[in-house]
Amino acid sequence: MPLLTDDAPPAVKNTKRTGEFSEAAFLHRAEGLGFKLAKPWGDSERYDFVLDSGSRLWKVQIKGTETLRARGYEVRASYTDGKGRANYQPGDIDVLAAHVIPLDLWYILPVGVWGDHPMLRFYPHGAKCCKYEQYREAWDLFRQPPDPPLCHQGYERDECPLNREI
Repeated sequence: MPLLTDDAPPAVKNTKRTGEFSEAAFLHRAEGLGFKLAKPWGDSERYDFVLDSGSRLWKVQIKGTETLRARGYEVRASYTDGKGRANYQPGDIDVLAAHVIPLDLWYILPVGVWGDHPMLRFYPHGAKCCKYEQYREAWDLFRQPPDPPLCHQGYERDECPLNREI
């Protein structure tokens, strides 16, 4: 078996293993913060975890990145749907948790804050526009109270009988 030297080509990244690493890191961090987690069976759902904050259940998609490009770390807020790529929508997930692996940083982004641009770039070193810095380590997002139920009978939100306290 040949010895590896400095001249050896770099190993090809295994994105599945990178994702598994970030999922394990999310599980460790979230449990350490007092949240409870459940993992859906198989890989068929668009989310990786269901996070129980005590007042609400959140569908969380994990994305890990370890490559620095143009002074930022990037992930895609999209998935493969058989015909190509599709962007995550509110029915798919509630939160995208982006893990910057080399720095062990997390960006906790509510679904849709990226608009129609699924390529998300994070600049934890402040090199460029810091569009998503408000979401860095934003674990308290999961502690927000649940949204009131929507009334579909033509009521305004504050007039809806479902939103009245008993």
